[in-house]
Amino acid sequence: MKSWWKVAFGILCVLLGGGLIYLVSSPPRGVPLQLLPLPSPAPIQVHVAGAVIHPGVYSLPAGSRLEQAIQAAGGAASSADLQALNLAAFLEDGSQLLVPTKAPLATATPNNPQVRATDLPTQVSDWKTPTQTVTFPININTATLQELDALPYIGQIRASEIIAYRQAHGPFKRIEDLLKVYGITQEVFDRIKGLITVGT
Repeated sequence: MKSWWKVAFGILCVLLGGGLIYLVSSPPRGVPLQLLPLPSPAPIQVHVAGAVIHPGVYSLPAGSRLEQAIQAAGGAASSADLQALNLAAFLEDGSQLLVPTKAPLATATPNNPQVRATDLPTQVSDWKTPTQTVTFPININTATLQELDALPYIGQIRASEIIAYRQAHGPFKRIEDLLKVYGITQEVFDRIKGLITVGT
């Protein structure tokens, strides 16, 4: 009878020992996971040029807009034409923001208080290019930078944009296509449409 109790006691000890070893060796449960913060997006580099106080390359937070780039460059110059820009547009890394300048307006006189582009003479000499005489209407498909610059309300920046668009997309089919050029607003087009042609 005593031998039976010894065997039972031994089996119980083995079971208890095995359970204790399992509890000690098993990994702990309920340990909270530590979540690491998401990495911050890298800043973007933007070249701000044109009519700003301090042109140059600026580092801006990802998701910045045109208005923030202009402020980073010291703000717009007094000659800046901000109406030609979408200040709420997002910027991309490595992009260039060219702030255009306002085109000079024709001067009104007591005899002619409202000067329009169509009222200008058909020839302009020594206006913007002292060595060149420009004849209107100007063919926007063949005009040089100097000829386009002679148009009122255009200037060298917009003239460069016209030539760049022409080289990238081919000749203009109609003068209204000029509105597709960066910086050419409806107001500017309305003032020069009587002075331009596509040569057809």
